[in-house]
Order: sequence, then C-alpha cells, then structure tokens
Amino acid sequence: MTLLEAHTDLAVADLAVPDLGAGSGPAWLDAWLDAHRADVVGWRRSFHAVPELGRSEHRTTQVIAQRLMAAGLEPRTLPGGTGLVCDVGFGDRCVALRADLDALPLQENTGLPFASTVDGVMHACGHDAHAAMLLGAGLALASAPALPGRVRLIFQPAEEVQPGGAIDMVADGAMEGVERIFALHCDPRLEVGRLGTRVGPITSACDVLEVRLTSPGGHTSRPHLTADLVEAIGLLITQVPLLLTRQVDPRSGTVLVWGAVQAGEAANAIPQHGVLRGTLRTADHATWGELEDVIQRLVESVLAPTGVTYELDHIRGVPPVVNEAVSSGMLTGAAITVGGPEAAAETLQSSGGEDFAWYLEHVPGAMARLGVWSGHGPMRDIHQPTFDLDERALPFGVRVLTNAALTALTT
Repeated sequence: MTLLEAHTDLAVADLAVPDLGAGSGPAWLDAWLDAHRADVVGWRRSFHAVPELGRSEHRTTQVIAQRLMAAGLEPRTLPGGTGLVCDVGFGDRCVALRADLDALPLQENTGLPFASTVDGVMHACGHDAHAAMLLGAGLALASAPALPGRVRLIFQPAEEVQPGGAIDMVADGAMEGVERIFALHCDPRLEVGRLGTRVGPITSACDVLEVRLTSPGGHTSRPHLTADLVEAIGLLITQVPLLLTRQVDPRSGTVLVWGAVQAGEAANAIPQHGVLRGTLRTADHATWGELEDVIQRLVESVLAPTGVTYELDHIRGVPPVVNEAVSSGMLTGAAITVGGPEAAAETLQSSGGEDFAWYLEHVPGAMARLGVWSGHGPMRDIHQPTFDLDERALPFGVRVLTNAALTALTT
C-alpha cells in the first residue's frame, strides 16, 4: 500500500465530536455537518498521519482534489502539482477562503493513534486542521440549494517556506476576480468554540539576515596586524540591534534577534571567515519597506573601523497580515452567529510571520485565530513536537468559514 492509498480515510465512526454551533446557520449546513462531521475529523487525521513538507504536498493535494471532484466540482491543481484552486457556485461576485497544506520538519511526540508516519515530519502548526475545515466548508457550500455568488477555495502549499506559497497562488491567478478573502489559524491559547479577531496587523513581517565576513586572519598575539573577525562579529551582535532601536519608530515593534554564529576553531588563531544569521521582525508595514536600507547602513557603519569585509544577504520574507476592518467584522459576526456573543474574542498581534499577507496586498480580507485548546490541561503550543488540538474546533471552523463567505457575498 502506498502513502497515497494509506490513511485516506481513518475509521472515525466511533467518534463523538459534538457540533458546537448546531442549529446556528442555514438548514443545509446543519444537514451537511450532521452527515459529514466525522468525515471532517477523518480528513484531518488522514492529513496528520501523512504530513508533507512545503511544495511536496502531492498526496494531500490529490486527496483534496478527489473529494472535490466526487462532489461534482472542478478543482485546478497548480503546475507544480501541489496546491489547488476550486470555485463553488456561480455568479460575478467571488470571495475566497484559504487554507495551507504543508507540515514542519519536526519529529512528532504526541503518541496519537494517527501520529505522523513520516520520520522527521509532522503537522505541528494545525495546517492539517486548516485543510480539513476548508474542504468541509467547500463541500458544505456545494450542497447548498443556491449560493449568492462564487466561493473560491484556495488550498495553498508552502506556507512555512519563505517567502511563502501564497506568492505561487497569486502568480497562478488565484486572486483574479476575488473581492475579499478569509482564513483561520489554529490558536492553542484560545479555548475551543471561540474565535480571536483583530482589526489591523495580526502578525508581523519576518525577514532573514545573513552576514558573511572575511578577514586575512592571523595569530591572536598580533591582532593589530590583521582584522579581528571575531571582534567584528561581536560588534554586529551587540551594536546592530541596539542602533536599530534608534533608527525606527519604537511603536513599530521592530526587533532583530541573532540565531546562529560560526567563526573559527582554534583558540589562538583569528579566523578568516565567519557567518552571522538572524531574523528581523516588524509589526508595521511601512517600516518593513524601509528596513533593508536601514540594516545595510548599520552593518556597514559598525564594520567600517574593523577592516573586516562582508557580504550581507537580506532575504525578504512576508509583510505583516493587516486585517481590514470590514472583513474582520465579518469573521467576528460569523463567530457570534455560530457560538453566540461569548464566541467572539479579541486577540493580540503576534511577532510570527504568515504569508496570508501576500493575498492582502491585492484584496481586503482578514485572518482570525481559531481556539483549539480543550480548556483542560496544558496548552500545547504550535511548532512543537507535542502539538495537538481539540477536534471540536473542526466543525466550528467549518461553520465560521461558511458563514463568513455567505456574509461577504450578500453584503
């Protein structure tokens, strides 16, 4: 049995996953979830058991495409074979719903019966749930007697790979004709049945810096006869982040943190080569546009007195996700429709990056944080080998996505 054939449907008939929003939406949505709630859970478990890294999500893409085609829909897979787009409904107006598909290079340590079968790869960020919820929302919408327009389902590869698979989707025309876009992201710090929304930036921009330094090298007893590369690295480590705080508005939430440094091996030899790497984050879109020039000037000025030469690679990542007010309000309204006033929660801006931001460079939209914590026991954070989620969040997420799309098409 191949990986494509394995785990396509895990047995979930014995599951009792309640629908937290039953009776809160259209009758056809209630009927679809009554019949397929266990399927949504099964899809999530299937994706979880066979995770795939960015731009390698061939099996995941094929399983989703097969499900959509079985419902009479016409998904279009991207040329690379990972990621797909599918319209549900008809009409000139079109709104989009997006989910990401890729996993992370982590060894799972959850002990789940449907734990990853791929060594060193796991869904540690909830993309398995994102994909299952969007597939559920799309098939539920396809069951509706009529829709007031089109809903575009965007199943995106490579969210975890800078600068993100969203760029691939946009380049392939996924946003053509779309007037608004929504997405959900799992939040293990928010209780299941709640949705965290925010107007304005909800994530931060994230760039990667790499500075490669070169010196003639020499004996540590005669540093005055050469360029001291290790001292130069030390200056970069301490001075560039400090000076940066005086070059940008402190309200922008800009922070540079070095994560890796390599130089030399012998205690009595000044090395000839060294590398310094780090991440540069900011919460402000305008500041993000200025940082490349600022960092270049700071690195040059710090290294100028040392005599050490350098090459700086400033790898642009993703801009901040900036939620548009109307779209954010639609997600809040969808949460209230599904779970009542207590379902709506405020959320803070994260320093993490999210390539959903690339879609918002083209159309208004919003991303919300979906509560996946059971309310009991530890909050298992994302990007950790022990991450898991309360599967009651899945039908709740299907309802939120569906209601948000319907609201956007009728407003």
